[in-house]
Amino acid sequence: MSLNLISKVYAAELPEPTTVLIQSILTNIVNPVITLLVVVAVIIFLWGVFEFIRAADSPEGRKQGGKHILFGSLGLFIMASAYGILNLILGTIGK
Repeated sequence: MSLNLISKVYAAELPEPTTVLIQSILTNIVNPVITLLVVVAVIIFLWGVFEFIRAADSPEGRKQGGKHILFGSLGLFIMASAYGILNLILGTIGK
């Protein structure tokens, strides 16, 4: 007589149509939006560098350029993190 005190737990899998729908949304909607936001963040960063160099003699201009550099860098970090999280989700639910 076998006494099994520990039961096995199995992970639930998403049905195939749900997985395909999630992948389709991420591929066709979310990835292009992330790409667009990365481009915007790079433009803001480069504009900040341009302002910082152009206004080298003005403390206010340098401060404004530094803010744009900071915001552009922060935007790039956030978009890279979002892209990583989405890839983690896709890897978890399976392709």
